[in-house]
Amino acid sequence: MNQEDLIQMAKAGDREAIINLLKSVESAVYKTAFYYMGNEHDAKDAAQDALIRIYTKIDTFQERAKFSTWAQRITANICMDKFRKKKNEISIDGAELTVQEDFNLEQAIENKLMIKELNELILVLPENLRATMILRYFHEFSYQEISEALSLPLNTVKSYLFRAREQLQKHYQQGGVHL
Repeated sequence: MNQEDLIQMAKAGDREAIINLLKSVESAVYKTAFYYMGNEHDAKDAAQDALIRIYTKIDTFQERAKFSTWAQRITANICMDKFRKKKNEISIDGAELTVQEDFNLEQAIENKLMIKELNELILVLPENLRATMILRYFHEFSYQEISEALSLPLNTVKSYLFRAREQLQKHYQQGGVHL
């Protein structure tokens, strides 16, 4: 059964169809929530709220964008609201290390520190720039998908990404960020 059929069935009240749709976006919703919120506890809370909102609002999905894009928009909005409320309480959890045969502990630690610093830098960006960076670089959304997910004109998305990269580079050159 394809996703369009599942969407129609879910809109008609088919509980199994909506559960299948939620399962199809669950991982991406959590990943987005984690990058916004910066820690597992808040990310789980935001992801749960997003999945509940998707469940309760499936009948409002107008199918102008992909279902996953619509789900990401909901997630981003919930995270931005929660982030505004908890802005001063955010903590960053470390990134996972991938162990390979030619494992170099020194390089692995350096990579982990760079990822942590990048996450910290992204969190201090204004929310509009942060949202575009998360969708582009952590979820690999196209510019068009970002435009749809955040309800922004395509040129605005391009501008936000350019400004975000400029700000990240500026912060990095100044020695990073101190939260």
